[in-house]
Amino acid sequence: MNWNRDELLQALNLYHRTAFGKQHSTYPPIVELARKLGRTPGSVSMKLNNLTSLDPIEQARGIKGLSGASKLDRAIWEEFENDLPALAEESEHLLETEPVEPTGPSEGLSLTKTRRHQSFFRRTVLATYQNRCCVTGNPVPELLRASHIIPWAQSEKLRLKPINGLCLSATFDAAFDRGLISFDEDYRLMIGCRIAEFLPNEELAATFFSHQSKSLELPEKNLPSQDALKWHRQHLFVS
Repeated sequence: MNWNRDELLQALNLYHRTAFGKQHSTYPPIVELARKLGRTPGSVSMKLNNLTSLDPIEQARGIKGLSGASKLDRAIWEEFENDLPALAEESEHLLETEPVEPTGPSEGLSLTKTRRHQSFFRRTVLATYQNRCCVTGNPVPELLRASHIIPWAQSEKLRLKPINGLCLSATFDAAFDRGLISFDEDYRLMIGCRIAEFLPNEELAATFFSHQSKSLELPEKNLPSQDALKWHRQHLFVS
C-alpha cells in the first residue's frame, strides 16, 4: 500500500528523532507509529531507512540507508527541509493522538503553531540525546530542557533545527541560556568568570567544575552545529 503525504510527514517527524541504529521494527516509537497508521512496524522501519538515503548528513557519515525512496518521499523531504516551521507544525498536529484544540479566545492560531513548534523541537532534541543531559547524564524528563544554542529570537532559520539544540538539565540550561557556560570547538564544557566569582563553593564545584573541560556526550544523529556554538561563544558567553 502506497504511503500518502500525511503518513510520510509523521514518518519524517519520527525520522528526525530516531538514531540510525534504532531504525528497526522493535523500536517502541516505530511500533507505536505503525499502530497509529495501521501499518506493520517493518514497513515503518523500512520507510525510515528509505528516508536515510535522502539525508545528506547521514550520507556524509557513510550511511546510505535503503535505495527505495519514492518520488513522494523525495518531495516531502525537500518540503520538510525548505519549510521546517510549517511542516513541523503539521506533522506534530498529525501525531497528536488527541489534538489539543484552543481552549478559549486567549489561545489563537499563532499560539497553537508556537506550541507545536516547541513540541517538535523538544521531542526531537531530547530523543537525539536519548533523554539524557549531554553534560551530566541526568535522565529525569521533568528536569531536562531542549536548549537552543542560538536563541529562538535570533535565528528564524535555525530555531527548529535539531542541530541548534542541546539536551541539558535545568540548571545547565539556565547557565547556558545566560552565557555562564559554553562549549569549545571540541565540545568541551567552558565555565565563565561569573560562576567562578562565587568560588570556593562546594555546590558549584560539584555541579559545574567537576565537568569542566569534559566533552559533552555527542548524539548519533543531529550533531550540534559548530557554527551555532561559535556564535554562542562570541555573542553570549561571558568568558
